[in-house]
Formats: sequence, structure tokens, C-alpha cells
Amino acid sequence: MSPASDPAPDPAPEPRAPKPSLIFDDPLDQQSSDDTDRGWGERTGADSAADLKRFLDEKPPHHL
Repeated sequence: MSPASDPAPDPAPEPRAPKPSLIFDDPLDQQSSDDTDRGWGERTGADSAADLKRFLDEKPPHHL
């Protein structure tokens, strides 16, 4: 047999992604984004003048 008639070697198999594993942790033990001040729209680093301006801008009309 000549080298040209030999079949090409099989390519290496592609690595498989790991199978997802089951996690039996309690999801309520983990902190969600709304468990923090940041999740409720709190602004960090604002000064008191900016807080007053925001308060006056967001005050309902019946609170004048």
C-alpha cells in the first residue's frame, strides 16, 4: 500500500461542555439586587443640596 491510499487519521474529538449540575441550595439565602440600598434607587455620594433639590422636584403637588 502506498502512503496516499491510507485513510486520514480521525481528528481529535472536540471537548464537551461540562454538564450543568443540580444545586440544592436555598435560593432565599442569597442576596438579591433589591436587598441593598442600590436596588431601591438610592444614590451614593450625593450632597445635601442635591438631596433637597431631588426632594423638591419629586414632591407631589398636594404637599406644597
